[in-house]
Amino acid sequence: MDYVLQIMPPLLEGTGVTLQVFLITLVLSVPLGLALALARISRFSALSNLVNGYIWLMRGTPLMLQMLFIYFALPFVPVIGIRLPDFPAAIFAFVLNYAAYFAEIFRAGIQSIERGQYEGARVLGLTYAQTMRRIVLPQVIKRILPPVSNETITLVKDTSLIYVLAMNDLLRAARGIVQRDFSTTPFIVAAAFYLLMTLVLTYGFQRLEKKYAVYDE
Repeated sequence: MDYVLQIMPPLLEGTGVTLQVFLITLVLSVPLGLALALARISRFSALSNLVNGYIWLMRGTPLMLQMLFIYFALPFVPVIGIRLPDFPAAIFAFVLNYAAYFAEIFRAGIQSIERGQYEGARVLGLTYAQTMRRIVLPQVIKRILPPVSNETITLVKDTSLIYVLAMNDLLRAARGIVQRDFSTTPFIVAAAFYLLMTLVLTYGFQRLEKKYAVYDE
């Protein structure tokens, strides 16, 4: 027990970095994903095709590769040539990647709404923006909660990939202690931390699903 208390400070510090990456990515990627979804289903074929290509690229390549490209290769890209520090590079990669996944979730949710509801809103004189805000999106939220929950929990675990940029996240902190002390206890404690984070998210999403659930009586 004393050893666990001794290794807690660096693990808690690493957990702080993990939570920062998680929260910033979630806050930025969800609205970006919604914007991409709306662009994906727009009537402008050029914009729709462009977004479709972006989503294909982000979903078709590993997140770690995207992160390494942004950190190491982006400075050598002609015209761009920007070198980002490790934390902004990780955030940039995570947001771009997860926005693509959230975009597909939002797109599927929007397209699952019956066309008759759009036509009814048009008869009532609602604009497209009003229809989306007042009629479509409230229903979409109910339908996409399960896949959004899965994606959010996956994000928690994917934050461990930032160790390749030498960022001192939870996994890297645990690995450093294991290499120093030749003990697997830090890995067990780190696993407990990850499980606790996913438990909190699972509980929160289950409460939301119950709140928005629609039962046919």
